[in-house]
Amino acid sequence: MEDAIAKTPITSGTIKQDNEIEIRDLRETIELLKTQVKDMHSRLLEAAVLNNKYVQAVQDYQKQMEQLKKPPLFICSVVELFEDMALLRQHGSNQEIVTKVPDEMMQEIEPGARVAVTGNLAIVRVLSKSFDVRARVMELIESPDIDYNMIGGLQKQIEEVIETLELPLTNPELFTDVGVEPPHGILLYGPPGTGKTLIAKAVAHRAKATFIRMSGSELVQKYIGEGARLVRDVFDLAREKAPSIVFIDEIDSVGSRRTYDGTTGSSEVNRTMVQLLAELDGFDARGEVKIVAATNRIDLLDPALLRPGRFDRIIEIPMPDAEGRKEILKIHTRNMKLENVDLDDFVEMTSGLSGADLKAIVTEAGMFVIRRKGRAVTMQDFKDAYNKMIVKETKEEVAGMFV
Repeated sequence: MEDAIAKTPITSGTIKQDNEIEIRDLRETIELLKTQVKDMHSRLLEAAVLNNKYVQAVQDYQKQMEQLKKPPLFICSVVELFEDMALLRQHGSNQEIVTKVPDEMMQEIEPGARVAVTGNLAIVRVLSKSFDVRARVMELIESPDIDYNMIGGLQKQIEEVIETLELPLTNPELFTDVGVEPPHGILLYGPPGTGKTLIAKAVAHRAKATFIRMSGSELVQKYIGEGARLVRDVFDLAREKAPSIVFIDEIDSVGSRRTYDGTTGSSEVNRTMVQLLAELDGFDARGEVKIVAATNRIDLLDPALLRPGRFDRIIEIPMPDAEGRKEILKIHTRNMKLENVDLDDFVEMTSGLSGADLKAIVTEAGMFVIRRKGRAVTMQDFKDAYNKMIVKETKEEVAGMFV
């Protein structure tokens, strides 16, 4: 029986089945190998990224080591130039030395420039001018989104500002042909809220020049000499960035009449103002640097600050008249949905109010609509806003006088 089974021939079906099993095993092996290859590729990529990171770290450490091996550089100021030599004064020790100027730096070096020198006093680099970081912060990078058409009731004043600030920068040949020296500065004065700072913002928007803005109170510093140095740095920055416009808001905080009460603070304010006077009209040419100042207390300013040459134009920014108030209301309501609103009637109600007051009333009228979830601003909303913002405040002021 066993011999019969052993002698039974292997059929083609059995061979086919064995081949299929072998093929399936090979396919599984291939898939496994593909997975392993992908895994190896990902590991290789990770290793390459880590290698690049380590190479970069090694390069950084090598640069740091090279920097540490280099001798330190010293800072000097150029006092005088003659031919290819320069007289330098070293900072800190005030030691003066004469050294040769490298040929490639001849065009960059000028008296007053700062240079870096090696231990053997050879010039290796020209440095930028040193400015107080507070002065650089005052430079306006992004101009305000305010234009002259957003200022109402001050057309005459705006024309004077354009003549004084924009024409000398955009069309200097007009003044050269006539032989007239262009004006250098304007002083805007008037009650609070009439648009002095708004005009300065419009100038910053329109001017194709560096705009540097600061408050007069920022120039009053705690330590002796700090305020004067800050003023000097601001105007040095303005001259370097020329054409430029310097706006000084609330100038009465630093430019009031000079007095001395025996305190260090009083003398420091006087020093700061003297430096400001020197920068506005001193021995050094101001160049293409225009000055705009604003105050609501012109009566407090020192007479030396008001003389021609420092501020060539002194422009009053008055409270708006009826026509001016109507222009201001049109500007602030141009994007509003109005319903049965007669601006002429409302203009009569707002006699004696400033532009800032009118803007506050318009904003509050819009808030009344938002509170009641309405769609349009009515005349009653303006009246309610006027009663809330103006009449109520006036009553509170009167009540406070009798407390």
